[in-house]
Amino acid sequence: MPLSPVTLSPNQVLYEQVADRLQKLITDGTLQPGDRLPSVRKLRAQLSVSTSTVMEAYRLLEDRGLILVRPQSGYYVKQTNLQLPQEPAATAPPRQATDIDISLAFEVMHRMRDPALVQMGAALPALEYLPLAQLNRVTGKVLREHSLLAHSYGSLLGDGGLRAEFAKRMLDAGCSVHPDQMVITNGANEAIYLCLQALTQPGDTVAIESPTYFAMLEALKCLGLKALTLPTHPRDGISLPHLEEALQTGEVKAVLLVSNFSNPLGSCMDDRKKKRLVEVLNQYDTPLIEDDVYGDIYFEGDRPKAIKAFDAENRVLYCSSVSKTLSPGLRVGWCTGGRYHSEIARMKSILNQNTAMAPQLTVAAFLSNGGYDRHLRQLRRTYYEQMLRMQQAIRDYFPAETCVTRPAGGHVLWLEMPEGFDSMRLYREALEMGIAIAPGVMFSASGQCYGNCFRLNTAVLWSDTVEQALQTLGRLTKKQLAENFLRADGQ
Repeated sequence: MPLSPVTLSPNQVLYEQVADRLQKLITDGTLQPGDRLPSVRKLRAQLSVSTSTVMEAYRLLEDRGLILVRPQSGYYVKQTNLQLPQEPAATAPPRQATDIDISLAFEVMHRMRDPALVQMGAALPALEYLPLAQLNRVTGKVLREHSLLAHSYGSLLGDGGLRAEFAKRMLDAGCSVHPDQMVITNGANEAIYLCLQALTQPGDTVAIESPTYFAMLEALKCLGLKALTLPTHPRDGISLPHLEEALQTGEVKAVLLVSNFSNPLGSCMDDRKKKRLVEVLNQYDTPLIEDDVYGDIYFEGDRPKAIKAFDAENRVLYCSSVSKTLSPGLRVGWCTGGRYHSEIARMKSILNQNTAMAPQLTVAAFLSNGGYDRHLRQLRRTYYEQMLRMQQAIRDYFPAETCVTRPAGGHVLWLEMPEGFDSMRLYREALEMGIAIAPGVMFSASGQCYGNCFRLNTAVLWSDTVEQALQTLGRLTKKQLAENFLRADGQ
């Protein structure tokens, strides 16, 4: 986007002229939401102006709400220039403990792994966005230099060097945890499973957000637990008054939440709400299992704190992994169990002895060389741009009645259609067209809610095929809504 030098107008200072020219490019659509603006040095050279002039122009555009700055990344056109679809309201699930129905999950998961389908539902990053070449080199070096250790059981808690690296990462989330209080697991799902085992007995009730990640529902079902679903807002998470009301009964043995950019809603509590949540947990002596697997994937500002950051009584069990940011196939996660650490370690030793050492050593080496933070900066930019692109495609191709979440991080979108819409029908019709989505009912504890909703993954590698898949999904949703309208009108 080369620009010609600026000629000074007697009625306007120079930096305002620069800002106005860039603003016109934005309002005309030449610069799209999520696009990166030229660097200060590049724009200075193009316009033959000073660095201070460019800086003042960018500050003025920030004040106008048109652009945002990302530290160590640059200036970007702000999302607010998009006329986004309406946002879904807070959910209102049944407010009694229920047995869990996961009958649909296995079928859908099988479809989500089918390479013949355009995968729009699985919450997995496209492998092309991950540093696989670097990881492969690190793995080769690890196997050469630690050939015996890489094939051993290693420590029951996991590799000490990896635990130390994860403890450093947790400082960014506001948590100070000693490596000896951590257990390395096969991804975050195993960490959650171990925490549930340590806290509950079959028949117990666990409070969860709703909708919730279906793998959590699978863990609850496997352990013979019941779920108490809580109303949840797509921006700031669960309703604390409803949680406190549930805790007052004494029936809830634990709470299970995705704290930052939840799956599937993308909600993220602010610090004040997280602090209040911990106060409520302490008041009723109830532990919380926190899944913070998306915490590093924030689009603006600083990394959001973990709920664990406000936990002075060691009542929060923190779980995470590198599956969303580094490699889903390495299956490396961790948990820190606070006062329940010993029981979690014992459960881990019973379940599978330990996590494979070669992946642990690979991740530890990658984290220690400083490349992870550089990778994360690029990944956040990519995910942010992908999120904007998909939101715009939904606006362009889907019915006007479509409601879509607006996450400030992560890589999933939750779409809500009008009542009467059947996302299972959409799921089946999409499969016939070679497209896989995640229907909303699989995120419902009872299997009875969110029939008019579905989840899309934005961390796909964008292509004409993906664009066409979204057009097809939009066409199928419009067709179903039109049929519903005609049927209702005929009655």
